[in-house]
This record gives sequence, C-alpha cells and structure tokens, in this order.
Amino acid sequence: MEWIVIISVLSLLLLSLLRVHVLIALLISSVIAGLLANLSIVEAILLVIDGMGEQSSTALSYIILGGFAVAISYTGITTILVRYLIDFMSGKRVIMVLFIAGIASLSQNLVPVHIAFIPLLIPPLLKLFDQMKLDRRAVATALTFGLKAPYVTIPAGYGLLFHQTIQSGMATNGLAISIGDIAKSLALPGLGMVFGLLFAVFISYRKPIEIEEEDNVSADDQKQSSPRFNRKHALTLIAILAALIVQILTETLVIGALTGLILMFIFLIVPFREGDRVMTEGIKMMGTIAFVMLVAAGFGHLLQEVGAITAFVEMTETMLGTNQALIAIVLLLVGLLITLGMGSSFATVPILAALYVPIGLAAGFSSIAIAALIGTSAALGDAGSPASDSTLGPTSGLNADGKHDHIWGTCVPTFIHFNIPLIIFGWLAALIL
Repeated sequence: MEWIVIISVLSLLLLSLLRVHVLIALLISSVIAGLLANLSIVEAILLVIDGMGEQSSTALSYIILGGFAVAISYTGITTILVRYLIDFMSGKRVIMVLFIAGIASLSQNLVPVHIAFIPLLIPPLLKLFDQMKLDRRAVATALTFGLKAPYVTIPAGYGLLFHQTIQSGMATNGLAISIGDIAKSLALPGLGMVFGLLFAVFISYRKPIEIEEEDNVSADDQKQSSPRFNRKHALTLIAILAALIVQILTETLVIGALTGLILMFIFLIVPFREGDRVMTEGIKMMGTIAFVMLVAAGFGHLLQEVGAITAFVEMTETMLGTNQALIAIVLLLVGLLITLGMGSSFATVPILAALYVPIGLAAGFSSIAIAALIGTSAALGDAGSPASDSTLGPTSGLNADGKHDHIWGTCVPTFIHFNIPLIIFGWLAALIL
C-alpha cells in the first residue's frame, strides 16, 4: 500500500514528460493507484469524482476570471500597456523578464489576484517576445517565481492564508507557533527561489533564441495601432479596482471576479451582445486549468481514501533514525513527491503537518525548523507540478499562440530552477533554526 503514492505520482510525471495531456495523465495515474489498491476502474474513477468538489470553488473562480480577463482585453487597455513596454523595454530581455517577475509578485500580496493577470498581460506581449528573441522558458520561470515566492515568504494576501494554513496544521498536531515565526522560518527558502530566478535569467536562458518570423507585427506597427487611453479604459480600471476590493472584503475570488465582470457590462464597456463570446472565450482560456485542478483534487482524494498516503507516511517514519540532517532531506523529498501529485501547496500542508510535527519533535527540531520543513515541502512540488496553477497559469498565457509546451516549456524549467534551491535552502533552514 505504501508504494501506491510513489508509483502513481511517478506515472503522472512520466506520462506528462511523454507529452500526454496532464488531464489524461491524472486520470490514468488515478486508475493505476486504484488498481494497486484493489479497486476496480469504475470505483477508482468514482473516488476521483467524489474528491473533485474540494477544488470546485477554485475552478469556478478561474472560469469567471477568464471571462473577466477577456472583457478587459476587449477594451484594448492591455494594448496600451504593451505600447509602453515596447517603448521602454524593447531589446532589453533581462529587464523585461525581471519586470514580469515583479508584476507576478504583486499578484500574491499587494494586489491578490493570483493568476488572473496572466491572460491579460502575456498574450499581447508574445509577438514582442519573439521580436526580442526572448526565451519563453525565462518568462515561465519569472511568472512561477512571482506566483510562489511572495506568498511562501510574506504573510500578506495569499501569503497570510498560506502561513495560517501552516499554523493551523501544526496546531492540530499539538505544536503552537506564531505567524511571525513562520515568516522567519521561510525567509531562507524564499531566498533560494530568488537565486533560482537569477540563475534562470542570467545564465540558463540569457542567450537570444531564433524565432521564425511568420507574420510578426513590427514594434512601430504595434505602437501605431494601439488605442489611446479613453473613458472606457478609465471605467475598466474602476471595474478592476471594484473586483479587487470585493474579493478582499469577501475573501472569495468568485464574487470579486463576478463583480468586475458585471460592472464591465453595466458600464457598457463591453456590449451586452458580446456576453456569450466573452464567456466562451473565458472558458476556453481558463477552462483547462479549472478542470485540471478538479481532477488533481480527485487524485489526491483517491490516494487519501485508499490509505496510500497514511501508509506512505508510516513507512517514512520507520525508515528515519535520529540524524537530523538525514531526516530533514528525507522529509523534503517526501513532501516533493506528495505535492507533485496533488499540485497544490495549500492542500498538501495538512498532510505534511501530520507527518512532520511528530517526527520533528521526536528528532529534536525546533518549532521554527518544523515550520520551515512544512512550508518548503509544500512549495517544492507546486513549482514544477504538471497539475499546479503555478505552472498551468504561465502556460495559459505563453501558449496563447500555440508555441509553448506546458511540460518542457514551463514545468521542467521551473522544477529545475526552484525545487533544487528550495531543497538546499530548506534543508539549511531546518538545521540552523
């Protein structure tokens, strides 16, 4: 039973690397896990369906956000932003990538809209990326950095929710810790992600790449065709601000995005007759992410219901001795494997806390060190997982023209540049805190 987690997650990764669509890979891996647990194929699929409800709110949020994003792009306001980017950053590949990483970072804490900005900002920039001969893997790495590092390290916006999840998970297992201490524990792993980003930007993907110039529009043409800022754009900004305020007040992405979308129609920014097209395009844009998140939740539910994760945890406990250095590295690798399969750092925290708190206390780790292990492990698999919104989001924007591969263009680069430093810096944090 304890090998079900390992075999099913490895099958998911292998199928994804072989370019099997992540949705199909998740379903096949779920069937494999079910068969190993002596379930029929039908029983395995039914368990997956039962668990899909755990991410229903998130999936609906992404669909509504997709419609909101299409409505905003309809006004041409993103084209204005592109015009200014062309003016100030044309030919400056490194500055462009770091600028995108900065915008992505704001989406987690200061303006907590998560991945909703990606369909707005990235697709209009794709032609510019090609003209600059910018490697899209660098952009994918920058986006994933911004979607992860800020909420892992800063207790504000999504970061506060993440730190509260860690705090709650540890308290449930008998270990109290403050939000401030959790922030301290994750500072060093966050620094590791910074090094990963800089390595990707200045070393791995620094060189220009050759792009086939099919019918790219020149920078001058793009600037000339860009609309001027007008009343509709001002009202669009009001709708965006209203969506943000409602989201913060209600702590619900669905209501916030729906507010912004409704205001776009009330203000006549988008004609009512375009409503069907806006929602259809929004579903096409974000629907894949929504369904992958649903099936990933079902996959995790299946593993929990058949007792595979519990057995895996118990096997890990029996294998570990009293060597803190060994225990820390093994726990991080266990977290990596679990989170890769589930694709969610938030959903993985309660599982990891149930394992890490008793083992950490028995081995003599401090509460801050245990928090570092839990937070780092949850972030580990999320960076690079085929089923994570931190990778699906960047791919949704970068593949708007069909030229970017989810696995080799987003997952593999982010896995290499973030999981390796996270393991190193998370391991160091557990030993010195």
